[in-house]
Amino acid sequence: MMDWAIGLMEAFGYSGIVLIVLLENLFPPIPSEVVLPFGGFMTTTGTVTIAGVVAASTLGSLLGAIALYWIGAWFGQERIYQFVDRYQRYLSVTPKQLQQAERWFAETGTQTVFFCRMVPIMRSIISLPAGLVRMNLLTFSVYTLLGSLIWNTGLVVVGALLRASWPLVSEWVGYYQNLVVAVCILAVAVLIVQRLRKNRAGQS
Repeated sequence: MMDWAIGLMEAFGYSGIVLIVLLENLFPPIPSEVVLPFGGFMTTTGTVTIAGVVAASTLGSLLGAIALYWIGAWFGQERIYQFVDRYQRYLSVTPKQLQQAERWFAETGTQTVFFCRMVPIMRSIISLPAGLVRMNLLTFSVYTLLGSLIWNTGLVVVGALLRASWPLVSEWVGYYQNLVVAVCILAVAVLIVQRLRKNRAGQS
C-alpha cells in the first residue's frame, strides 16, 4: 500500500499528494508520518517545492477532515460506533479510541480539533465527533487547517532535510506518539484524583 501511495505521489506530483493525504485521513493505515516526509524528500529532486507540498498536503488534510465530519454528521453516534466496532481491524481505530476522542472534544471543544490534528491516529478520528455534535463547519475548518498546516510543514521540512534518510521520521513519530499517550494517561489520572478529592471534600 505504501509503495502504491509513494508511486502515485511521484507520478502525479501535487495532485497525487492531495489525493494520498485525503485518503490518509479517511484510511489511517496510510500514515502521514511516512507520506509527508517522502513528500519532503521529493523536493530535493527539483520536481516539487516545499511550499507546494505543504499546500497540497494541507488541502488534502482539510478535504479528508471535512469528509469525516459529514460522515459523523450523517451517520449519527449509534451507527458510527457500530461501524467502527465491526471494521476496527481494518481501520486501525477502536470504539474506545473514538469514545476518547468524543470525550476530549466535549470537554475542550475547538482546542481539541486544533491540537488533535498534530497527534497520530487522533488527527483523523477527531473529525467524527465534531460532525456528531454538528460543530460549526467554518470554525472546524479553520482549526483543522491551522493544526494540519503545522503538522504537515514539520514533517515535510524534516523529510527534505533528511533527504534519503527520510524513513527515520516514522520512527521518531512513534516515540512522539508514545509520549503523547503517556501524557494523556497522566492527565486523566490527575483529573480522576482531583474529582475524588472534590467528592470527599463535599461529603465532609
